[in-house]
Amino acid sequence: MIVRFIAVTLLGWMLGFAWFAIFLPQPLDGRQTDAIVVLTGGAGRIDRGLALLQDGAAKRMLISGVDRSVRPVELAAQYKVPERLFSCCITLGREAIDTRSNAIETAHWLERRDFKTVRLITTDWHMRRSALELRQALPERVTLVYDAVPSRPSLTMLAREYNKYLLRRAAALIGI
Repeated sequence: MIVRFIAVTLLGWMLGFAWFAIFLPQPLDGRQTDAIVVLTGGAGRIDRGLALLQDGAAKRMLISGVDRSVRPVELAAQYKVPERLFSCCITLGREAIDTRSNAIETAHWLERRDFKTVRLITTDWHMRRSALELRQALPERVTLVYDAVPSRPSLTMLAREYNKYLLRRAAALIGI
């Protein structure tokens, strides 16, 4: 009996992992949203957010998880965008240290602005857990759209992220 339970559990994990790894979220088209939220930590995320903001895909952008020592002028120079873009349209979120606190920081930022739609930008392998955390923190009136930055994650990275995702789903189910 216990062997059968372990076998079914392992099979379920493997099938779920295959789904998780094969069907990674994809980049979104240039559709309009009220805001963009970029989670720091992966290549191409900030570049994607800045390009969309400059193309008029949103009014404002939050970059969540920025180190306290980073100044807007440094980011403007690094990403070769006008400094005025940072003063008018970009907020640097400095409170988040992990995915869960990214979601809390984002929810607080959105609450102060009455935005109805937000585009979440993070790496493809990180999108499902980020979206889960953010969906839990946001009010239901906010529409969340996913815009994944493509990457080439290793199987180890995918397995680690899949396990984190499963743990957060389980925690959400029991109310943690």
